[in-house]
Amino acid sequence: MLKRDKRGPRTTKRGDQVAELIKTWITDGKVRPGVRLNKEAELQDIFNVSRGSMRDALKALEVQGLVRLSTGPDGGATITRVPLARAFQALQNYLFFESINLEDIYAVRRVLEPLLAAGAVEHLTEADLEALEHSVEVCEPFVASHDHALDQRHEDIHFHDVLAAANPNAFLRCVCQIINQMLHSLVIVAGNVTQDDYQAFGRQTVAAHRAIMDAAKRRDADAVEQFMAAHMEEAEAQLRKVHAALRQKLVLDSDLGLHVRSKGSS
Repeated sequence: MLKRDKRGPRTTKRGDQVAELIKTWITDGKVRPGVRLNKEAELQDIFNVSRGSMRDALKALEVQGLVRLSTGPDGGATITRVPLARAFQALQNYLFFESINLEDIYAVRRVLEPLLAAGAVEHLTEADLEALEHSVEVCEPFVASHDHALDQRHEDIHFHDVLAAANPNAFLRCVCQIINQMLHSLVIVAGNVTQDDYQAFGRQTVAAHRAIMDAAKRRDADAVEQFMAAHMEEAEAQLRKVHAALRQKLVLDSDLGLHVRSKGSS
């Protein structure tokens, strides 16, 4: 069952081969998130590998976010859906070594976000519409204090996340959610930005979100797409005005676990 690596004479580690075979179970639909795999000893027999190789395979899958390992008499490996935070972590680790700026992100966001929002309209539930309304209501009484600015930045992104979650296109949804994660985790603004600048930014965002939400309630996908396109143009212009930029640091897993939100995201 375990084969020699065809790329050369060196063999792939047996643990890595087992991990790849378990991945085929996932892609073939044999196991789904929430399914517990056989006990470790049984898996050793299935794959005809040592205890060490089996543990290496399960640890590799855990690191990739594909299984959750638990200990004790009832412990074992359970298939898990890879969390968005881990996908973001992998992408931003790659981009850390690339030359990328806020304009690059918005060049993509201007294209995708209107499509995402329009495609979500017919799938929005009453709960989704209530969540959009709540985000707008939280941001409307905008006061340019640092604490409230953080709350508004959170709700700004949450508004877009609600739309993303309703879109049935899994790939488009994932890309836009990762962009949202990048915006609230990596974007910072100049320290000398005035309260007037924050207030102007907040008022424009609230007005844009309310127009998008009202159109979504009417189930007018064309209007949602147009309003979102205008919002993306305005948001990028406002971020330039407050001298926003991507901070050049890696966001650690511990940062993601604490849901750190940067002051300047939108």
